Amino acid sequence: MKIAVMGGDGFVGWPTSLHLSDAGHDVHVLDNLSRRWIDTELGVQSLTPMDSIQERTRIWHAETGRRIHFHLIDLAKDYELLKNWLAEERPDAIIHFAEQRAAPYSMKSDRHKNYTVNNNVSATHNLLNALTELNLDSHLVHLGTMGVYGYSTVGAAIPEGYLPVGIETMQGETVSQEILYPSNPGSIYHMTKCLDQLLFQFYAKNDGLRITDLHQGIVWGTHTEQTRRHAQLVNRFDYDGDYGTVLNRFLIQAAIGYPLTVHGTGGQTRAFIHIQDSVRCIEIALNNPPARGSRVEIFNQMTETHRVRDLAEMIARMTGAEIAWLPNPRKEAPENDLIVRNEKFLGLGLEPTTLQSGLLEEVVDVAKKFSYRVDRSRVPAVSAWTKDIAKTINRDPEGKRLKSVS
Repeated sequence: MKIAVMGGDGFVGWPTSLHLSDAGHDVHVLDNLSRRWIDTELGVQSLTPMDSIQERTRIWHAETGRRIHFHLIDLAKDYELLKNWLAEERPDAIIHFAEQRAAPYSMKSDRHKNYTVNNNVSATHNLLNALTELNLDSHLVHLGTMGVYGYSTVGAAIPEGYLPVGIETMQGETVSQEILYPSNPGSIYHMTKCLDQLLFQFYAKNDGLRITDLHQGIVWGTHTEQTRRHAQLVNRFDYDGDYGTVLNRFLIQAAIGYPLTVHGTGGQTRAFIHIQDSVRCIEIALNNPPARGSRVEIFNQMTETHRVRDLAEMIARMTGAEIAWLPNPRKEAPENDLIVRNEKFLGLGLEPTTLQSGLLEEVVDVAKKFSYRVDRSRVPAVSAWTKDIAKTINRDPEGKRLKSVS
């Protein structure tokens, strides 16, 4: 297939682009490189040294003989450029990663909230609008988040997208209906993914677009089969308090002798998936498109759930790291259960990669190798969900700031 990977320079987008190219597809990356500009804004860099997208694709071609084409397009702002590209190239499938992906970044300030909404919602709608205008029957695969569901404490399993409900009629009878699982976003970022769901629902119903929405868990790990092939193909690896995902952050903190930062009670239960499984799931979704005119296909793209404090204690036992119990910068329940259905991917052949000591140690090894690139002042999570919570944030988990003698 000819596949357009929107946001193919990013954390999941890059290994997905390599994986699909390696499988023989004609891959085109469309990206505005905003994630690199955000690094500059935050004064932080990927733990792993990242070359330009042009150099990355050059190395891939030198190693494999296969080309990944790069196009500098901003989906949220360059509608006509996007539409013209789609009209000319007419891809068989489109993978949509082109959204600001960090909940803490989306909550930093009013400016960051506006940017996240404007970028994410406009990018999604521009893409759907252009496909409709061009009558282009590309299968659209979108990377969403488990966070659209919120974090339930009722103990019931979260279904894959749709919830069967009974509704009482005026005559007192009960009729059954399937609805989108009620959204319960926990941040501005998660809210944009909930808005994406409604946009997808409308365009699938109104214009017959073929759409698959993947509600993904937290991604951990470093390498995929393809990123191991050359040092310059390495994926980006975020450790900072805005973009670093919790398990990867614990492993980096352990590698550099930094306390494992657990917020609140650590009773937050989260869904996880290894980066290699993430790219496999996307390929499986591509190979199993919904029929034109059918409702949006929804998969829960995760392989296991863990409580944050359990992860911290596991890493502490494995590495000898200390745990720092800090105030929670997020507005969320201190404890939650999370039971998730994921039978669709398992039924289509996914063999899950679970938390294995070898893979965990691999992340620690990568962290140690590039530890000289870590700015320890960027490790704490300091973006607060409300102004009141901001007053409680611990910005110095290591306790190294000079103390007043008064």
